[in-house]
Amino acid sequence: MAGCVWIDVEDIFAFALAGGRRPTGIQRLAYELCKAMQTCPEDVPIRFVRHDRPRGGFVAIPWSAVEAVVAGLTEGGQVVAMREGRRTEAGLRRWLAPMAARLPREVREPLARALAAQFNAIASGATAARAAARLAGRQVRRLADMLRGRWGGERVVFAPGDVLFAPGAAFIHPGYPALIARIRRERGVRFALLLYDIIPVRRPEFVDTFHARSFRAWLDGILPECDELFAISRSAAAEVEDHARRAGLALRGPVRPIPIGTGFGGAPVAVPRDTGLPAPGSYVLFVSTLEARKNHLLLFRVWRRLLDTMPADEVPTLVFAGRVGWMVDDLMQQLRNTNFLDGRIVLVDQAGDAELAALYRGCLFTVFPSFYEGWGLPVSESLGFGKPCIVSNATALPEAGGGLAKYFDPDDMLGATALIRETIRDRAGLAEWTARVVREFTPVPWHDSARAILEHIA
Repeated sequence: MAGCVWIDVEDIFAFALAGGRRPTGIQRLAYELCKAMQTCPEDVPIRFVRHDRPRGGFVAIPWSAVEAVVAGLTEGGQVVAMREGRRTEAGLRRWLAPMAARLPREVREPLARALAAQFNAIASGATAARAAARLAGRQVRRLADMLRGRWGGERVVFAPGDVLFAPGAAFIHPGYPALIARIRRERGVRFALLLYDIIPVRRPEFVDTFHARSFRAWLDGILPECDELFAISRSAAAEVEDHARRAGLALRGPVRPIPIGTGFGGAPVAVPRDTGLPAPGSYVLFVSTLEARKNHLLLFRVWRRLLDTMPADEVPTLVFAGRVGWMVDDLMQQLRNTNFLDGRIVLVDQAGDAELAALYRGCLFTVFPSFYEGWGLPVSESLGFGKPCIVSNATALPEAGGGLAKYFDPDDMLGATALIRETIRDRAGLAEWTARVVREFTPVPWHDSARAILEHIA
């Protein structure tokens, strides 16, 4: 039997201290898991810790501190310039008309588009600057509170039989394996880790070189220190075990997949103020950070083809809900060059929980074309809102979507186009599919996720 279960939540604080505006999927999942664990009826004390870097250990913090930080990270985002491109270009054409009439058409048209793109970029930059100014005061106050130790506590002295559990992005701490090895050796503490994926090892093309190297070093250092090792899917568990075999690392036991809870219990349900989003029932939704791995470029090409082959009024708007991440410069340039396909693609930057809830409720269906996922929270989240999802068949995504999603190869643009076109045109079939999702989808309580871990560590 364990003594006390200490849960390491340092990555949530590190994200906030670095100026993060919206928690990542890892942080959201870890938060819901922690919230469920500390309310489980099992008779085991649950405590939370942050890192005490000056003394090389941990300090205890109250659960209320974790709640406060996450609450500060789940506020709203905003719609970024998409359909504005058409208005800007139209205005620019009127302004330039007298001069442009004197130019040959082959010069006049590309010149107008180029100038419109520049005006759109300036407008987007101004929008971002205003948003940053609004955030600055709150971020500075939060940072000052944390640095003054408002969330701190007494230094933790572990006892033999205690368990330290890392449920989040522990890989952001490069010295973590050495720290865990020391407290296991000196204090007799057992260590448990929840792994999400090993993308930097399996698919290093989707991360920068430094992260690929540092993650591999972290992973190979931490795996031998895990007394209990959990994963968020069967796919992720199998890949970790395969990596350990290939790297010659001795695991202390099997990698155990856990059930993943549905939705985020703290999300507000109120529909937000008017945001200028497409009308309910007029759009398809893709919730994800914009990064190369998520495959937004495929959907850009799909929507381009739909607009080329279908009457424009039959093509729904495509909404990207997520912040602009890394390795998407080409995608963003193509979006700007086409004025976001003349407004048929809308980018909602870092939507808050209320905005996301409204987006899910108002969409026709969702899409998720990712090349690689440890689980696929937006898929199960979509089904939880009663919305069908068209999903990549890669890695763990079929586990997240089960028999209620429809699948395509993320490398097959033509196959994805055919499936999405069919779904758009067959509204009766879509209604039946939606009714089936509402009828058959069974949400997984986060307490099930918590118990799957506690039964092995408590």
